[in-house]
Amino acid sequence: MKIIYDANSMKLMSMFESMTRSKLKDCFENKGTVVFVVMPGEIGKAIGKGAVNIKRIEGMLKKKIRVIEFNEDLAAFVKNVIMPNKAENISYGEGVVTITPTDSRSRGYLIGRAAEILRNNEEIVKRYFPELKEIKVE
Repeated sequence: MKIIYDANSMKLMSMFESMTRSKLKDCFENKGTVVFVVMPGEIGKAIGKGAVNIKRIEGMLKKKIRVIEFNEDLAAFVKNVIMPNKAENISYGEGVVTITPTDSRSRGYLIGRAAEILRNNEEIVKRYFPELKEIKVE
């Protein structure tokens, strides 16, 4: 699957990279939130000390933003997508990723009302791993 950018996405990516001095892999909008996917090892630079970069960019765009660190490994990428929630275990088999949360509160945060958060995260992961069928929370 090839990702195609429009002029607006290119402008956002350029602005993000120049403000944070971090390397971006991708940028897209998901349900009113602008999602920036940074290259491995760039998350600290992208967020900035005390999340200063995120606050500044959100102020400029007047939209919520989310920064995710990319990883070639599916389980590691899912772990990055569900941050700041923690998972005890993330397993992958037959196109299904199963997340085992640490406790029932984490389980609720991972799923969200009417599984909205779970489906959003699933959409983000499928963008890079099209072989994924679904994400489940145990």
